Amino acid sequence: MNQTKIISRILYYICSVLSAGYLITFVYSIVSLTTGFAVTPYKNDQYLHINYPFTEQPFLNIEHNYPYIIFSFLLVLFSYGIFFWLSAIVFRVFFQSKLFTKENILRLKRFYLYNIFIPLPVVVAASFFVEVENMIWGLVFIHFMLGIFCLFLANIFKQGLHLQNEQDLFI
Repeated sequence: MNQTKIISRILYYICSVLSAGYLITFVYSIVSLTTGFAVTPYKNDQYLHINYPFTEQPFLNIEHNYPYIIFSFLLVLFSYGIFFWLSAIVFRVFFQSKLFTKENILRLKRFYLYNIFIPLPVVVAASFFVEVENMIWGLVFIHFMLGIFCLFLANIFKQGLHLQNEQDLFI
């Protein structure tokens, strides 16, 4: 169990950093695109560079097309920011002193609900406005399977909580 706690703690910090990176990039991109701060158009205004703050160095390159900006860029940044934040919370479950708690089951439930019910509608909505590559449908399937796996894990935790509560009654 010590190995699980060490690995889950490391993954918790990695996912927290990734989540912060995605969400900060999302906020910075929104601020840049709405204010024009650190945005440089190129190739006859077909593409945009979002530059690093206070520099002319390109940070992100995107198409200057509003459906693309919303559905293939901003929505992806936000969705993966939330995904990694929820992943960090799930990894945090596994280094707690008490594993089978209602709070931990709720954390697992949020993760599986997000992965089962969010990616498909997001990609379907985006497909009306931008071309969705085949690889994206594979990612939707992977998220769905990850959600189902976490659903099973949450049900195991519910059973563990039930057994733990029964055992506490006998002691």
